[in-house]
Amino acid sequence: MSGAAAARHKPWRSLRREREAASFGTWIFIGSEAMFFAGALLGYAVYRTLWPEAFAEAGRETNLVYGTVNTALLLTSSLTMAVAAEGARARLRRLTLICLAATAVLGLAFLVVKGLEYREDIHKHLVPGPGFKLAGTPAAQIFFAFYWLATGVHALHLSIGIVIVGTLLVQAWRGASPLASPAFESAGLYWHFVDLVWIFLYPLLYLVGRS
Repeated sequence: MSGAAAARHKPWRSLRREREAASFGTWIFIGSEAMFFAGALLGYAVYRTLWPEAFAEAGRETNLVYGTVNTALLLTSSLTMAVAAEGARARLRRLTLICLAATAVLGLAFLVVKGLEYREDIHKHLVPGPGFKLAGTPAAQIFFAFYWLATGVHALHLSIGIVIVGTLLVQAWRGASPLASPAFESAGLYWHFVDLVWIFLYPLLYLVGRS
């Protein structure tokens, strides 16, 4: 059985049709998730327009080093994920496995850095509620409410992406998932979407008030 035939699943009559369907379904899912983040970003824009000074003051409390390191990690992971998807398309098994592993490791590194940042934020009393560090600036709590919500949801999406990439890695290593499978391209689309969301969050959370 050829690689293309092994990768095809019922009821698809051709791998091309299956790949198109997988891509279309992934884009539909990404579109639904994009609407959630778009709503959150719109809310951020409205409140920042109302209280620009408070948002600038709150933005200066975020850790720029952690944010920048995580941005570099995700941008690098986008590269390795893209190479993995292209490697799978070209049937380059070793390259695909190495890049999938690198993508998963970079994603885990992001979560570790984010965990360290969360610990620092809690220690600095940057959690909205009683004892909030910037209690004299009520609107600053709105900024950090957005910060915790947006970064938390993003971390959840990234965790799901790591599970997907890790699953593909194990399946490809065992030969259970042929490299011709459209799953690699769909996983790549999802991973790039998660990275793109962070590209929007980084300047809004870490560069505001520092320009």
